[in-house]
Amino acid sequence: MLGLKLPTDPRWVNIVEKNIDEILTDHAYCEQKAASTAISLIVSFPEYTNLVEEMIALSSEEMGHFKMVHDRIVDRGKTLGRDRKDEYVLELIKFFPKGGSRVTQLVHRLLYAALIEARSCERFRLLSEQLADKELAEFYHKLMVSEATHYTMFLSFARKYGNREEVDKKWKELLEYEGKIMQNLGKKETIHG
Repeated sequence: MLGLKLPTDPRWVNIVEKNIDEILTDHAYCEQKAASTAISLIVSFPEYTNLVEEMIALSSEEMGHFKMVHDRIVDRGKTLGRDRKDEYVLELIKFFPKGGSRVTQLVHRLLYAALIEARSCERFRLLSEQLADKELAEFYHKLMVSEATHYTMFLSFARKYGNREEVDKKWKELLEYEGKIMQNLGKKETIHG
């Protein structure tokens, strides 16, 4: 369903289990960045009323997820660690050239967002199926379902606002590019890297 070209090596979960506090911190910041992305889309493209309405809801939902992850960190007797660069996203955003029409810029941002949500969904599925901590596994199962709806929403908006054939071509090319990025990632206790 997700169309990802290179699945995450299941051994990634072993890395995560040895570093639960690190993955929770990274995950919290991913949720915060997802909320920021939604707000940024509102600010950058206010003329797209349907998009604005969905991004209002999404920003609120993502901050709710941030709180849920933060609560788990606090419940473990820890504090939120410092944010780190997301190597995955930094590599991903190199794919599309800068500039172009407003519609092109919007479509590119929507496709990036869709892919980030798809990879998060895939990683959350692995965590939900393989974590020894059953309560945390259930938590990731619930978030996996949410991420899947976000992925489809962003992709649907890209297809709505751009030329469907061109958008699908770009999506396919972006998926191929992302698969190559993933060959060098999956060795750290981060949601995407």
